[in-house]
Amino acid sequence: QVRLVESGGGLVQAGGSLRLSCAASGRTFSDAAMGWFRQAPGKEREVVAAVNWSGGDTAYVGSVKGRFTISRDNVMNTLYLQMNSLKPEDTAVYYCAAAAEQVLTTAIDDYDDWGQGTQVTVSS
Repeated sequence: QVRLVESGGGLVQAGGSLRLSCAASGRTFSDAAMGWFRQAPGKEREVVAAVNWSGGDTAYVGSVKGRFTISRDNVMNTLYLQMNSLKPEDTAVYYCAAAAEQVLTTAIDDYDDWGQGTQVTVSS
């Protein structure tokens, strides 16, 4: 229904920054809530941040509050995650996803379409 392509992952030293991008096509981008999720080895996939259809409402997991910022550009059909002050525990595969609704949601089950993931590795 919607195709999501992530970019921007890589290797960074602790304390550094990365900016992830997710380009969307297919479904009307501005009609969907969006989110970033991550999965580390041996752990369940967890929500990192989410944003409603317009970008006016956002939510973050407690461990990234004050360090990560989710945003969207509905003209360019692109979702972003700015990650600052990165820590080794942020190391994971990061996925972008689109929900079937417009309202802000952090529930994984609400998200229907997923990107392929991009690796973020933070070294100490």
